[in-house]
Amino acid sequence: MLNLAWAMAPSQGQTTSEPTPMGYVIQFAPLILIFVVFYFLLIRPQQKKQKVLQDMIQNLKKGDKVVTSGGLIGVVAEIKDKKMVLKLGEGKETVKVEVLKSAIISVEKE
Repeated sequence: MLNLAWAMAPSQGQTTSEPTPMGYVIQFAPLILIFVVFYFLLIRPQQKKQKVLQDMIQNLKKGDKVVTSGGLIGVVAEIKDKKMVLKLGEGKETVKVEVLKSAIISVEKE
């Protein structure tokens, strides 16, 4: 049976050389490139979108028409610390619902 360790070992005159520091950079370049691409295509736009949503929620006021993540569409009746009261429906069919501010996904100013 052939011993692979012996077959792959350098012969007596050959030496193995350690990669240079530049060699390490070249080895990790594809990984670094992938991270940079992911940052600019996925992470950064999501952070911008989250910041816009947070600003929108902070600037809510009574009378704004909002949409929740559950699909409810209502008008802000009252704003509390982390919650708000929405009026759903019109006329006699009006219902007041308390929702978290974090459930708001869009705002239409009226």
